[in-house]
Amino acid sequence: MKMLRFYNSFTKKKEVFKPLNDKSVRFYSCGPTVYNYPHIGNYRAYIFADTLKRVLMYFGYEVKHIMNITDVDDKTIRDSQKSGKSLKEFTEFFTEEFKKDISSLNIIPPNNFTKATEYIKEMLLIIETLLEKNFAYVSPDGSVYFDIRKFKDYGKLSGAVLGNEKERIKSDEYEKENAQDFALWKSWDKNDGEVFWEPKEILHKETVIQKGRPGWHIECSAMSMSSLGEQIDIHTGGVDNIFPHHENEIAQSECATGKSFSKYWMHNEWVLVDNKKMAKSLGNFFTLRDLIDRKTNPIAYRFWLLMSHYRSKVNFVWEALKGSETALKRLYSLYLELGDEVGNVNESYKRKFMDFLSDDLDTPRAITVLWELVKDDRVSNEDKKATLLDLDNVLGLGFSMLKNEQIPDEIIKIAEERETARKGKDFKKSDELREKISSLGYEIKDIRNDYKITKKV
Repeated sequence: MKMLRFYNSFTKKKEVFKPLNDKSVRFYSCGPTVYNYPHIGNYRAYIFADTLKRVLMYFGYEVKHIMNITDVDDKTIRDSQKSGKSLKEFTEFFTEEFKKDISSLNIIPPNNFTKATEYIKEMLLIIETLLEKNFAYVSPDGSVYFDIRKFKDYGKLSGAVLGNEKERIKSDEYEKENAQDFALWKSWDKNDGEVFWEPKEILHKETVIQKGRPGWHIECSAMSMSSLGEQIDIHTGGVDNIFPHHENEIAQSECATGKSFSKYWMHNEWVLVDNKKMAKSLGNFFTLRDLIDRKTNPIAYRFWLLMSHYRSKVNFVWEALKGSETALKRLYSLYLELGDEVGNVNESYKRKFMDFLSDDLDTPRAITVLWELVKDDRVSNEDKKATLLDLDNVLGLGFSMLKNEQIPDEIIKIAEERETARKGKDFKKSDELREKISSLGYEIKDIRNDYKITKKV
């Protein structure tokens, strides 16, 4: 098996990938908080995780991939109340919309989507363990906090520095300078309304943990450990997850089990707008619905991201996205022109493709292999097609879904009329008929004394 090298956010360097089990990979990626439609900046994390998974599978690994759905936290409670809907009804709607979105981006679903509300018992058991080991404590208001000063390695992922003052923070998200004790369990207050759980009923015993709900960070530890075991190979997310979320995951998980939590941490960079982070709080974001409203194929966004390295910031502008869509359509057209026969994968191009991917997922250089391949006259059309289909197992651009459709009689009739006008040197009429064909969703290409019609892609 060819060696893969990934940049590990924990060690801050590229490392040869060696999973805990030689043949299989346990892989957890942070999923969405389902309180709204994710913006396209959020989707970079899911496209990155999907690309990583596809690469691992392409290189022969068996991958068990878990992605969480955060369906209870500050935001979901706040916005469900504003909508007048129950938390379950509210979050299930946005969960289904998220699944539709990842399908449109050709993202392979994880082995399991784990919903936080379905793992409350597992969270409580971890919290009880942390209380027993004296890594957590109950605050005066009844909430349970993790004592970050009890974990000597706190900050080892993010570099967060502990302050001199002992402070607690109950909100789910906070800034990097606030390295403070974080809530594992939040005691019920009136702002939570009907959203709460009774620990003693769930655990079937007396407990110091009071009626309330989980903190954000404990959710991922519980779902990961329940689904993949106490130790995993890879944990992914956006760079904005490094602190506090991933730092806190490490602390609570390793203190509960006494074992290293994740061997490799991998993070994608931000998508910027006007060189500022795309964020709902800043109002400078777009959703996939904005792309579709502008008649842009969501796969073009995937292609645009793959043309940059996942650890590089990218600045989103519509012109750049349209440029990537034009390039993708050109690749689609070249693929369709190869005919229907599928030959054998060209091993030389495959090796080159794998060499680029093995160097920390270098998708920009991997994509250049596609262009070299389609222009190489030494490779037969049948073998080009087989190779493109093989390489697309990683890129996920959807070549296998492309089909040469039968041209309708109406289009053929207009094309023949245009050909007559062209041969008669009536170029004005010829151009008008070309535009008519285009408006009906087809393109006509002149080839010497003939022409070829293709459906627009």
